[in-house]
Amino acid sequence: MQRQLANMKQSLFDQGYLDEQFIQLEELQDDANPNFVEEVVTLYYRDSARLIHNIEQALEKNPLDFGKLDSYMHQFKGSSSSIGAKKVKIECTQFREYCRTGNAEGCKKTFQQLKKEYATLKKKLEVYFQVARQAGPVEKACRPK
Repeated sequence: MQRQLANMKQSLFDQGYLDEQFIQLEELQDDANPNFVEEVVTLYYRDSARLIHNIEQALEKNPLDFGKLDSYMHQFKGSSSSIGAKKVKIECTQFREYCRTGNAEGCKKTFQQLKKEYATLKKKLEVYFQVARQAGPVEKACRPK
């Protein structure tokens, strides 16, 4: 079970879904708080749902308020960075670049891709944490190759 879990995590890194920040979160997890990473990720998804809703509403306005969109995306990027959501963070960066250049079409296309990466990561992490709960505590978080 632990090997399956390690392979799943390695796969998330290999596919570019997660970065080093996820490992740093795992290093904060201990016996006193064995579900720390899962709790942080759950909070991320709960809080970011509000930001996604705000961005969707802002994208429906005409003309677009690129300052407001950039501000929302700045928050979203920060949250995504804090859990190591690498692909989501990349899309946030691209979206913010489109905001800076006033590219409405680019913002809309990038936001669709961002939502796709966000949903994919959510599904993958749900499965990962399900296996982690079944596997039980691990001695120590280890860095992927």
